[in-house]
Parts: sequence; C-alpha cells; structure tokens
Amino acid sequence: MTSKVNTTEPILFVLSIDTEEEWEWGEAFPQQNANVSNINSIPAFQKICEGLNLRPTYFVDYAVADNAQAIEKILPLAHQGNCEIGAHLHPWCNPPYFDPVGEFESHVINLPKDQVSQKLDTLVKKIEHSFSIKPKSFRTGRWGIDKKVMNLLVEQGFNVDSSVYPFYENEYFNCNGSPPLPYWPDLNNPLKKSSQNKIYELPVTVGFNRNNFELANKIHTAFTKPPLRWTRFNGIAWHTNILRKNYLCPELSTPSDMISLCKSVINKGYPILHMYMHSSSLVDNKNSLLGNKDAFTFITNAIKTVINELSSQYNIEFCTISEAAKKMQARASHKGSAIK
Repeated sequence: MTSKVNTTEPILFVLSIDTEEEWEWGEAFPQQNANVSNINSIPAFQKICEGLNLRPTYFVDYAVADNAQAIEKILPLAHQGNCEIGAHLHPWCNPPYFDPVGEFESHVINLPKDQVSQKLDTLVKKIEHSFSIKPKSFRTGRWGIDKKVMNLLVEQGFNVDSSVYPFYENEYFNCNGSPPLPYWPDLNNPLKKSSQNKIYELPVTVGFNRNNFELANKIHTAFTKPPLRWTRFNGIAWHTNILRKNYLCPELSTPSDMISLCKSVINKGYPILHMYMHSSSLVDNKNSLLGNKDAFTFITNAIKTVINELSSQYNIEFCTISEAAKKMQARASHKGSAIK
C-alpha cells in the first residue's frame, strides 16, 4: 500500500465542466433549439463524483439554462450543496443575436463590448430564473479573456473567472505568459497579476513532461507556426515522449499522462489541481480525441483512475471553484500576515 505524501496543507482539487449543448465541433455553430440531451447524463455523473468526494463546478451556458428538461436534471443537484453552478458564455446560442457566428465570432473576446455586455446580462438573468442562483464563477466559451470581458464580469458581480488556458495560443486568442496558478488579475491586462481584489483568476492545469514548462512551451509553440510547422516535430515528439504537452482533461490526456502531470506540478509546489472537461463528452460523439465509444464510462473511469491514484499518495481536498478561490486567498493572506 502506497503511503501518503506529507504536506502541511492539503492540495486543492477542482473539477469544472463546461455544461453545454452538443454538436460536431467541425460543423456550423448551433443557435436556437440546440441539442442538450447530454445533460441527461449529469445526475449519474454527479453521483459518481460524490462517490469520489469531488465537488464539481458546472459552467452552464444559455442553451442549457433555457431548456426545461435540462433544468429539471440540474436543479435538484444545484440545491443539494455538493456542486456549484457557474456561467458559460457561448456567443452563438446566447441571445441577443447579432451577425452570423463564424470561428472568429465564436470567441467572446473578439466581440464588441456592447454585444458581450448584452449577452452576459441575458445569461446571468436566465441562470437566476432557471436555478434561483446568481452565478459567481465564469468561463468564456472557446477560452480567452481580455480587458473588456474581465471588467464586465466585475460589473456583473462575478468573483471568480476561469477563462485563462495556460501555455496556449491560437490565431484567435493568446494565453501565453499568463500565471499557471490562481492570481488576482490586472483588470487592464488579465494575463498579468495585480493588487485588485474584486475578481480572482483560477486557470486550468496544463503542463509538459519536461520540468521547465516555460522553455518547453516556447519550443512547442515555435513548431506550431511557420517556418517550423512543416516538420511535424510536435507530433513526433509527443509519440516518442521527447516533448509532450499534458492537460488535466480526460478528453485530451490519458489517465497516465494526467497522473504524471499532477505529480510533476505537485513536485513543483502547486497547491491546486484544476481538471476540466465538457458535458458533451459524456455522450458518444466524434469530438473526443481519446474515446468516442461508451463515452460516459470512458470519461468517468479516467477520472476515477486519476482521483484514486492521487488520493492514495497525497492529502487532497476537493472543492468547487469558488471554494478553492476562497481557500487560496485565505492561504495567501495568512502567509502575508506571517511574513509581516
């Protein structure tokens, strides 16, 4: 039997789920009457989470909050106290509707401030009406955060954001250079730390199978762009284990890679682990990179494997995202007081 590693404070563990409609991600973005049948799997998923002591955070989007059947599945869970309901903004299916939504417009940060403001207000009111809960945590659809979105979140009374995707960039947004651990973001540049204390950033856990994440990311990023992209180095490096980017996400990484990532960041002194996924991955579809047959069993078994391994070796405390934010802030405050 493996003995647990001694730590002065428990390592916090957060599981967040983008709770949303399902569609083939390579096809057009669904607008009205989106399919949310995957929400039927949430009660069974929640039961498994409770068996593992997990306290999930469900980032609910408009399509789910506007569907009577989906509300019926989530509402009892929301008021039992074992999970958190946050907000998730998908611009394509969140009224009011403006121009047609393509790849560029699907990223919240690319929309005009007025459109984001109207959509966010509509989403918050819909969640309040459907679940009798005012959401305090938020994640953008398609990731990414900027000045206008962060300030709109503050105006709406959100306390925690989780839109930062460390070590990631594409042609639509860039999170490179952001802190990989929770922090108070600069409201004028959310990828930087600041002294404000209105809204807290709690990124997901991403890393590499090399100790120097920053250097590994520079190499990985360089080979995603011309003139080096043609070499396909990243694919070769991943398969040969020379350089592998790992995500604490059962849709993107195997259990062994997730466990390896967790142990690596714990050895680095990370006080928190943040696993993430989509609710649509609980039903069979083509969107998962790892498994698309009996998806529910595949995903839940992966989560069980990671949690059981970590729990056997470390002192783990499971939290919703808002609970984790408060604990992280309290720890920082206590350390600051101790230094003084």
